[in-house]
Amino acid sequence: MTGSRSLLVTVAAVIGVGATFALGLWQLDRAHQKEALAASIAARQNEPPLPQDALLAADAPSLVHRRVQVRGTWVSNRTVFLDNRQMQGGGVGFYVVTPLRLAGSDRVVLVQRGWAPRNFMAREQLPPVQTPAGEVQLEGRIAPPPSRLYQPGAAGSGPIRQNLDLPAFAAETGLALLPVTVQQTGGPSQGLRRDWPESSGRGPETNYGYAFQWWALCGLIAALYVWFQFIQPRRQARAP
Repeated sequence: MTGSRSLLVTVAAVIGVGATFALGLWQLDRAHQKEALAASIAARQNEPPLPQDALLAADAPSLVHRRVQVRGTWVSNRTVFLDNRQMQGGGVGFYVVTPLRLAGSDRVVLVQRGWAPRNFMAREQLPPVQTPAGEVQLEGRIAPPPSRLYQPGAAGSGPIRQNLDLPAFAAETGLALLPVTVQQTGGPSQGLRRDWPESSGRGPETNYGYAFQWWALCGLIAALYVWFQFIQPRRQARAP
């Protein structure tokens, strides 16, 4: 019986050590992937801005994170205020997105214009954002659609929404929307801040921390196994 128990303990220890060590390696690999992605994004953002025609190309989604210059007119009556969004040091507010009809084209790109605070005393009140009439020119970076947040129930249809789905919004408005958006860059203006986060997820330091935790647990399992299977029995056998 003792031999069977010892075998079970050994098998469990081997499985525990192997699993936790493998999980640590997986987290380390995730950290390296994030570092490589961050380096790739930084390299793309350091390249010269693309012309507006790049947005109209078939491979525009492959140009995500590249800087771009666009010119057109705002479709201001279709502005959407994405709720419960945060920007560095600004608390919770709105991401303001407005369609921009590109000059010389019937195509429209959704521009993530910036962040504005919300009035928590009057939750339906929109922030005072200025949207210039006439043709405007701006610089930004090609970006995926705004990230989705958890949303109970059906999506809204008013100016204040939790999420925005590009195909559904195109069908709702009849606008010829491009499959990418432009995240406007630059200093604060028009009642908006533009301190965009560098990425939408946690940085590699989180994965390094998880890797350390898994390997610490791996070492603890190994140490406990050695102690209870070898060191403690020998000490008990030597005791008078």
